[in-house]
Amino acid sequence: MNESTKKKPPVLAVVGATASGKTALGIALAQAYDGEVVSADSMQLYEGLDIATAKPTAEEMQGIPHHLISVLPPDMPCSVADYVSRAEAVIADIHSRGKLPIVVGGTGLYIDSLLDHIVFPDITASPEIRARLEAEAETLGRTALLERLRECDAETAAKLHENNLRRIIRALEVYEQTGIPLSEHARRSRAVPPPWEVMRFGIGFQDRELLYERIRLRVDKMLADGLEAEVRAEYESGRRRETAAAAIGYKELLPYLRGEAALSDCIAAVKQETCRYAKRQGTWFRRNSQTNWLYRDEVRDNAEIFTKCQKMIETSGVL
Repeated sequence: MNESTKKKPPVLAVVGATASGKTALGIALAQAYDGEVVSADSMQLYEGLDIATAKPTAEEMQGIPHHLISVLPPDMPCSVADYVSRAEAVIADIHSRGKLPIVVGGTGLYIDSLLDHIVFPDITASPEIRARLEAEAETLGRTALLERLRECDAETAAKLHENNLRRIIRALEVYEQTGIPLSEHARRSRAVPPPWEVMRFGIGFQDRELLYERIRLRVDKMLADGLEAEVRAEYESGRRRETAAAAIGYKELLPYLRGEAALSDCIAAVKQETCRYAKRQGTWFRRNSQTNWLYRDEVRDNAEIFTKCQKMIETSGVL
């Protein structure tokens, strides 16, 4: 068998909005196919804030190895390229041991960059440009920078929220240095196909209110599990959380800890922001035509969702 006909090693992926049930499905697939989970969550990468970032507990993991969870200090930046590099190394290691990598997460940019095998341009960061753009964000506002990005790279701007300042600045920085939009760099990088045979599963909701109710219930459980105490301990530690502080559930509780708002109002803010984030996640993942969707409106039982995935895997021949 020559290289052109050699079967690529398989990778499964489970994507979807927060609180959709990705963790349970990923673990069920890992149990059935001798797999290990590779997290694709930009906040779960960081140490601490286990409840706020909804990291799976040891009980939930059921003995399945999980990678790229709590591997970075909270103030260490992690670019998309950094994540992809780490994830590719983990996937190679899992394959080398005869196991099946299962990518599970809700950070769309991380997942697509990894599974589409985007080769990132080797463009050195410019501290001067970044400092200037950060200062402009302070004076003009984040919305102004996002509008500027729309003028030179509408495709990248459409994928970013104005709160994602770090990535907005990076896209502007790339354009200033190269004169080529980041989206065009990404297109050119896709000339090299991914080294794996990838099968994606998505857990979706035809009725978005069903997802929102799951989110509200999960936030209530997070509170019962000690969310307020976890955030308070982190806040009072004095540690700098320039990166991990973006986690929903941390920053929304700060007004309560500072005596500026009632706890009930801050919890309502956590639920509202999580629902907004879930809506953006759904919009992102629906763009990918290669995703095999399972809708909880039709199939609410985790076992039935797994059975449907199993049938699709058998039909596809990916394993």
